[in-house]
Amino acid sequence: MATSRDTTDFILELLDGAGAVSVRAMFGEYALYLDGKVLGLVCDDTLFLKDTPGARAHIADPETGPPYPGAKPHLVASALLDDPDGLRAVVRAIWDDLPVPKPKKPKARKP
Repeated sequence: MATSRDTTDFILELLDGAGAVSVRAMFGEYALYLDGKVLGLVCDDTLFLKDTPGARAHIADPETGPPYPGAKPHLVASALLDDPDGLRAVVRAIWDDLPVPKPKKPKARKP
């Protein structure tokens, strides 16, 4: 089952004010970005966030699961969808834990 665009729009609305939040379609599902860093995935209409120490500090007893078969376990953020302030705090904590993305190398020109 693919994620509906209504789900991603709802998540983006909840995260309004956390920073530059966006989603990008990938392989039929979506990646969630905050200020250029991938924080998680939206798969099968469920928000999965990266499992970091900062996120675990904000979530008492987190539920985990893989967003797709063969993936590393992520935090299932369904309970946070009822707490926008808590969700924003968790995504900011994850953002703080993740390294800055490496800049992309320019494409080589053909001679």
